[in-house]
Amino acid sequence: QVQLEESGGGWVQAGGSLRLSCAFSGRTASSSAMGWFRQTPEKEREFVAAIDWSGSSTYYADSVKGRFTISRDNAKNTMYLQMNSLKPEDTAVYYCAASRGLSSWSERLDYDFWGQGTQVTVSS
Repeated sequence: QVQLEESGGGWVQAGGSLRLSCAFSGRTASSSAMGWFRQTPEKEREFVAAIDWSGSSTYYADSVKGRFTISRDNAKNTMYLQMNSLKPEDTAVYYCAASRGLSSWSERLDYDFWGQGTQVTVSS
């Protein structure tokens, strides 16, 4: 089992920055690939970014590439999502997720464990 808890969400003006954190725990957490997803009431949960267990490989949705950076520190049991140049369309609840084994970085169904989510609101 892997437990996940997000923090760092909030309100920011367009063009601003936020850093989300995901604290993880559990026997296999530090060896699990992890990712960030987001969801609004109008859309299904969508992929944002993912990172392998060591932090050496990362993958991003086209909509956030060049603006968001995913990273992790296994010594601190924490994953991060640095979000810069935020846009109103980035407004969503952001979830961190962990996978026992990925076949696709962006496939929501490949992730087995989820946090409760943190709200990010970007005003224009």
